[in-house]
Amino acid sequence: MERPRIWQAGLLWAVLVSPALTADRLGLNEPRALWQQSAGLLVIGAAVTVARRRPLAAFALAAVLSLVAAPALFTVSYGPALGVFALLLGLRAARARPAVVVFGAVGCLGTARIALFGVDPAPEWAVLTGTLLFGCVFPWLGGRYWRQSRQLTQAGWSRAARLEGEQRIAEERARLRERARIAQDMHDSLGHELSLIALRAGALQVAPDLPDHHRTAAGDLRAAAADATERLRRIIGVLREDDDPVPVSLTPAGETVEQLVARAAESGLPVRWEPVGGAASDGVGARGAAPAPGGVAERVLYRMVREALTNAARHATGATVTVSAVEEADGTTVTVTSGGRPAADGVTGTPSPSSGGTGLQALRAAVTAVGGDFEAGPYRDGFRVRARVPEQAATTPRPAPAPYAPFTHARRRVALALAASVGAGVVLVGGAFAWYAYTETHSVLPPAAYADLRIGTSVQDLAEVLPDRSVRDAPVERAPGPPPRDSDCRYYRASGELLVSVDHFRLCFDDEGRLVAKDVVPRAGLSQRPSTDEEFAR
Repeated sequence: MERPRIWQAGLLWAVLVSPALTADRLGLNEPRALWQQSAGLLVIGAAVTVARRRPLAAFALAAVLSLVAAPALFTVSYGPALGVFALLLGLRAARARPAVVVFGAVGCLGTARIALFGVDPAPEWAVLTGTLLFGCVFPWLGGRYWRQSRQLTQAGWSRAARLEGEQRIAEERARLRERARIAQDMHDSLGHELSLIALRAGALQVAPDLPDHHRTAAGDLRAAAADATERLRRIIGVLREDDDPVPVSLTPAGETVEQLVARAAESGLPVRWEPVGGAASDGVGARGAAPAPGGVAERVLYRMVREALTNAARHATGATVTVSAVEEADGTTVTVTSGGRPAADGVTGTPSPSSGGTGLQALRAAVTAVGGDFEAGPYRDGFRVRARVPEQAATTPRPAPAPYAPFTHARRRVALALAASVGAGVVLVGGAFAWYAYTETHSVLPPAAYADLRIGTSVQDLAEVLPDRSVRDAPVERAPGPPPRDSDCRYYRASGELLVSVDHFRLCFDDEGRLVAKDVVPRAGLSQRPSTDEEFAR
């Protein structure tokens, strides 16, 4: 054992044996022989020695010592030690079942000893039950609550450290995802603009009045724009991880879907804007059921239309594209349909080998992430992409439920057990004290009445003088001498004071019921008594 622990154990032993050394001298216990006191000190020392590693054994030693000293388990000498070891048992023992078994065993042993050797079983059993609850179970529950509070605190600090580490990882992850989002947005925006540049270059290349050297330059410009689009896609594919969430691109400078369609039409893409309930137009100046700019639905639908127009320009050159929007009570539906000359890969359908196969998947993920519906596939002689986004589109995922706090239910059960034990203990101890007060106050023989008693008087003549109860736990060991042979002795209290040691009277009757001896049993701590009844009465 380490030196600090030896010092702590010695201090604990000194504190616990102090009541045992002083209770007899103060008259709080019946006097005991020196060997009994020495044995009690040794048992407490053994319990202190094993209390750290074997708290259950330490409590069992203290309980056995208390039962040997008093069948009711309660003694001033060993009661504090019993409560302290019960507290240490709850604080240091992880399992509760062994302690409950020991408590039950102590109660059974105490009950058996009271039944066999007890003087007044009813109040002694009540004191046993109250001591077991207040002196054993209650401190044990307090120790368990303390233990669980410490474990909860440690778990809280561990969880805080883990959450801090997870927060750093989440921040790094968020930074990487933001980088991927920006890269994807650059891909969508620049890819769309490069596609429009390629469209303008293609229109310029086929112009009939263009010189040959300008026609060649326009063709080179178109090829360079297409090549730049493909290289941009490959670079963004390297930056973006497979499990990154699909970003919702921002609309450039607040541009709406209608304005996007108009700009594509101005660049030479054969696209028409057809709002439901409005006149069809080539996209310039048309107004209709376009989603409100700035919202989540607008950004998602804007990205879907932009991606569809980009793929139409790349893979369905010359095909007529129609963009229609329907605004409903619970959301907005936008449809992009390619018609006329079918494209080899569709507008955004089955992508070409160079496209990487992520067009439809990215659009579907973006729409479903905000609670919308997405569908794409062949339609008549072309291809159609349709997306429906609810009006109140989800912006952030629902927060996960708070994790279960460890030990919360266990601490609640311990608190309920504490409250139940306190209530039961109050009832039992209150009832035991009431019974104790009744029996003690109804076994008092006034000193003046004792002085008037005469030897030879029959018990029938003394019936009106004697109390209706006699003392059951009489201090026989303090009697001035042995009682007369073959006599029946009764003990009475000289005072009705409670919770203190008082003088007792011993009255002995023979077989015929006549008083043959009367003696004064001094209270604990006194050795000299009045020599005559007159002096005692005075």
